[in-house]
Amino acid sequence: MHLSFPSFPIAPFQTRGPLSSQLLTALSLPADDSGSSLGGFIVATAEALGQCTDIVNDDDLQLTLFLLYGLHYGGVVQSDPAWEWHPTTIVARVAIEQALETSLRARVPQPPLPSSNQDAVARALFALTIADQGPSLSRYLARKATEEQAVEFIVHRSIYTLKEADPHSWAIPRLTGRAKAALIEIQADEYGGGRPERMHSSLFADTMCGLGLDTRYAGYVDQVPALVLCSFNMMSLFGLNRRLRGAIVGHLAAFEMTSAIPSRLYGDGFRRLGFYETVTRYFDEHIEADAVHEQIAGRDLAGALAEDDPQTLPDIMFGAAACLAMDGWVAEHLLKSWQAGRSSLRSPLAEATGRPLARSAVAS
Repeated sequence: MHLSFPSFPIAPFQTRGPLSSQLLTALSLPADDSGSSLGGFIVATAEALGQCTDIVNDDDLQLTLFLLYGLHYGGVVQSDPAWEWHPTTIVARVAIEQALETSLRARVPQPPLPSSNQDAVARALFALTIADQGPSLSRYLARKATEEQAVEFIVHRSIYTLKEADPHSWAIPRLTGRAKAALIEIQADEYGGGRPERMHSSLFADTMCGLGLDTRYAGYVDQVPALVLCSFNMMSLFGLNRRLRGAIVGHLAAFEMTSAIPSRLYGDGFRRLGFYETVTRYFDEHIEADAVHEQIAGRDLAGALAEDDPQTLPDIMFGAAACLAMDGWVAEHLLKSWQAGRSSLRSPLAEATGRPLARSAVAS
C-alpha cells in the first residue's frame, strides 16, 4: 500500500525551461497527484527532444535529467519517495537517456579495440589517456588562476564530488568475480575505509568549507551550465544501466588514470593563492590514492571485465573516451570564459551568494 505524503516546498532551483518547471512543481506534490501535476510530461519530453539540436548543452533537458536521477541518489529534491519509480518519471528519464547516449556516441570517437585480455586492455587505456590532448585546466589552476577562478572551479566540481564515487558504485551489483572485487577495492578507499571523515566527498566538503562555500549538495546547481550537469548525468547514465556496465568501468579507469598529476597541480594552485591544508587536503589525498587506483582500475577492473566478458570491451573503451571528451569540454568552457575575462558560471558567485569571497574563511 502506498503511503500518502504531504506536499513539499518547491526546490529552490531556477527552472531552465518548461520541462524542468513542470517537474519541479510536480515533485513538490504527492506522486498520487501525477495525473494533474505531470499530465502531458512524456509528450512534452518527446517534443523537447525532437526540437533539441545539442542535448549536451541543453539547459532544460540536462536539469530535468539531473532532477530525475536525483530521485535515485537522494539529497537533491525533497519529494514523495514514490516519485523514484513512478512510470511517468521513468519513461521520461529513459527517453532523455536514449537521446543523450545517441549524442555521445556520435560525438565521441570510438577508440581502437585491443585484444580482450587484462594486460592489453590496461595498456590501451593508459595509451588513450596519455594521448589525450585536451586543455590543461590543472596547469592553469597551478600557475595563473585568480582566487575567484579557483573558487569557481570548486563550484563546478561540487556537482560530482560531493557525491564522489556514488555514480560508479551503481556498477557493483552489475559486475561479478574479479572485476567486482577490484571495483570494491577502489570504492572502499573512496568511502574512507570505514571512516566517514575520510570519505573523499567529506574531504571535498572540507575544501568548500575552507573557501567559505555552501557544502550542501546541489547548493550551486543554479550557477553551473548544462555541460557540467551533463558530466554528472553521463556518469549516472552509465552506472544505472546494466547494459552500459562496460562504459562505467571504462569511465572510472580513465577518471583514475587522469587524476593523480592534476590533483598535485590543483593543490599547488591553491597553495599559490595562500590556502593551506583545509583546502588542499582533498587534492593531496588523491596524489597517492589515485596513483594506486589507476593500476587497479586499468588491469584488475577494466582488464578483468573485458577478459571475463568480452562483449563489454567496446563500451569499456567508449566509456574511457567519453570521460576524456567530457572533461575536455568542461575544461574548454572554463578556460575560454576566464581568458575572455568573464565568469564561467551562469551567474557570478558573489552575486549568487550575496556575500564576497573571503580568504579569512580558510583554516590553516
